[in-house]
Amino acid sequence: MKYSLLIALSLALGATMAFADPQATHKDVIQKKNNVWNAQEGEKIEALKLKGDVTTGEDSYLICGTCHLSSGAGLPDGSYPQLAGQHASVIIKQISDIREGLRDNPAMYPFTLTLSDAQELADVSAYIQTLCIPPGNGMGSNDPAILRNGKKLYKKECTSCHGANGEGDKAKFYPVLAGQHYKYMLRQVTEIRHGKRRNANPDMVKILKKYSDSDLDAVVAYISTLTMPGTLCTE
Repeated sequence: MKYSLLIALSLALGATMAFADPQATHKDVIQKKNNVWNAQEGEKIEALKLKGDVTTGEDSYLICGTCHLSSGAGLPDGSYPQLAGQHASVIIKQISDIREGLRDNPAMYPFTLTLSDAQELADVSAYIQTLCIPPGNGMGSNDPAILRNGKKLYKKECTSCHGANGEGDKAKFYPVLAGQHYKYMLRQVTEIRHGKRRNANPDMVKILKKYSDSDLDAVVAYISTLTMPGTLCTE
């Protein structure tokens, strides 16, 4: 087994005080980066060219499982997102963006540093993609009127990128949304609307800026009901 677990734990413990002020976190890196959706350069591109080894990636995932669970289910309260079944390309992009200061995630940042190189990033991403999606994700409102509004908004402006069943698009780095926790998604889309997710797709920012709080809640509540045929865990 690699030493990544010990490294990450020590970084995480040391980060308890360092991350008290998120704005101070790797500030020197963040200040050098402008808003970038998907620049075709850097570690991300290197990792995407590599074939990920699922067996090796399972070993690297051990540290991820301490928060996201061994199943990749995350937590229904939205504190940790579901990772299971996510496109490897999306995982590679998001981890690379955090490592390079393009996405601000102080809690995740020290753990991304445990990946030694682009190959290990490709490996762990390949493994995550193989995980079946656990049932029982955190849900939003079950009010029929809210869900009808959410479905209308989703069908109008979200399916072209994220698909009818929330399957996303690995080639375009659009994430799987099916099975994701309502509270996590609501937090993320709110941050995107307010310009706090600096690596967000600008087309998505334009769409979300038009949404009221109730519309945002409705579309996320509807998304939380989506499932992808053939991807759910059977046991």
